[in-house]
Amino acid sequence: MLLIPAIDLKDGHCVRLQQGDMELATVFSEDPAEMALHWLKQGARRLHLVDLNGAFAGKPKNESAIKSILQIVQEYAEDNGIDEIPVQLGGGIRDLDTIERYLDDGISYIIVGTAAVKNPGFLHDACGAFPGHIIVGLDARDGKVATDGWSKMSGHEVIDLAKKFEGYGVESIVYTDIGRDGMMGGVNIDATVKLARAVKIPVIASGGVHVLADVEALCAVQDEGIEGVICGRSIYEGTLDLASAQDRADELTEGAGA
Repeated sequence: MLLIPAIDLKDGHCVRLQQGDMELATVFSEDPAEMALHWLKQGARRLHLVDLNGAFAGKPKNESAIKSILQIVQEYAEDNGIDEIPVQLGGGIRDLDTIERYLDDGISYIIVGTAAVKNPGFLHDACGAFPGHIIVGLDARDGKVATDGWSKMSGHEVIDLAKKFEGYGVESIVYTDIGRDGMMGGVNIDATVKLARAVKIPVIASGGVHVLADVEALCAVQDEGIEGVICGRSIYEGTLDLASAQDRADELTEGAGA
């Protein structure tokens, strides 16, 4: 079970939102690259980046911060004899040229969210052009998928879209319960397991992690197809210690993801 620190970028800073509200942003660092290094030193094996401005604008807005993070990640990996520390990125990615540019810069996985729902043909083309590098992000409330930085609700059922996109060849699914994101009220285990059981590709849980018990609860259902969990406000505010939580996850899942 991978614990994946989230670095949400707004105006070049590392922030956290409550339920996707840009007006409810807490700035945790003005140097996202230093924040990335901090999480790497805490034992992070993958990083989750979100271009929040990009998600709302529909085009990349924090590329300089992203590049600085990638440079830090590469240097850390080289200094510590690590072959690769994957970095996944979402937010405002709407065309193949942007995907190619980010992959060339060193991003490992591109997360397609709103564009996947609004323009499934784009997601299909992306999976064909960049196999193994495309993750679909499904953000939902009460089983229905939201788009546009969670500001709009679609009529699509999460599981229906997940099955469809699995057929396109996406690498995995990041599933966020937006009613819980940033609220630290616990992960929606039931909904996450239900989704994971419906598809054969891995699911990464997101939204609501608060304390170690939340990680332990996910580890208990890892065999359903849940490979990781994105950690945000909990690790920034200290209710969850990333290093010890990853150690505990390894202990419970026999080193899976190491």
